[in-house]
Amino acid sequence: MNIHENARTTPVSRALLVRRVRREGWSIGEAAGAAGISKRTAYKWLNRFAEEGRAGLRDRSSRARHLPHATPAKWVDLIAYLRQFRQPARLIGEQLGIARSTVNAILSRQGLGRLRALQPPLKPCRYERRRPGELIHLDIKKLGRFWRPGHRVTGDRAVRSEGSGWDYVHVAIDDHSRLAYVEILEDETSGSCVDFMHRALGWFVEQGIRVKSILTDNGVGYRSHWFRLACELRKVRHLRTRPRRPQTNGKAERFIQTLMREWAYARIYADSRERARQLLPWVRHYNCRRPHASLDYKPPISRRPRPREQRS
Repeated sequence: MNIHENARTTPVSRALLVRRVRREGWSIGEAAGAAGISKRTAYKWLNRFAEEGRAGLRDRSSRARHLPHATPAKWVDLIAYLRQFRQPARLIGEQLGIARSTVNAILSRQGLGRLRALQPPLKPCRYERRRPGELIHLDIKKLGRFWRPGHRVTGDRAVRSEGSGWDYVHVAIDDHSRLAYVEILEDETSGSCVDFMHRALGWFVEQGIRVKSILTDNGVGYRSHWFRLACELRKVRHLRTRPRRPQTNGKAERFIQTLMREWAYARIYADSRERARQLLPWVRHYNCRRPHASLDYKPPISRRPRPREQRS
């Protein structure tokens, strides 16, 4: 319950007023003066207590009991129905002969003021492979190179590193353990994607993980003939995400968010080369020391296969 900041009484002080008059023998004038209210107000609370008990001492809604000019319920339902067809308030008002402001107010009360409310977001479909290596997620993040700190640090968009080019951060993350392998390459061509995949698979073998399948988006490098041939030679199944559904590759997307927040934009770098030098230490920290919420706040290395599991 919200009490007005200038309210003279509250349910507690009203109960005190009633007790003083009914139990302690105070006169109504004395009790009203002690509460800082008029005798008329004191009578009001005494009468409400007599009729409703302690519930009568609560504040009542200031909404009118009768609204003769309110929009009929059938019109409210019709406005909500037309909104399901994604019609704007102006068009609904023109069809029904109702003011646009009235339609907007009704839509707001119905929770339909914004079009995105018509199609609530789908609940995330969370999954996790049972063993390391069953699925590896691959993705690429494009980062601008720079030879002096840019607007993210200085706040001045006039400070730019014109012509510096781009860094392409290739990432590979295991679906079960969340162990990650990351490199910065010159481009995202099929050749770079194939070479990165070979090195990533080799690194996972060093961790005792044999990769059975990989998941990528539909980037040109991943859709190339060379990438498909490389997967066949390594006997690795290649899966691709649904078009315009980055959530399918959600673990890679989420890892990139963490990578950007805790490495790329975590501190002030003199230039992109200094940033690149800090990548490997951060990845080691992520794999071996950083708590991971989905792993009961243990680091990904805690799920690396043990020697017995490797032999099996």
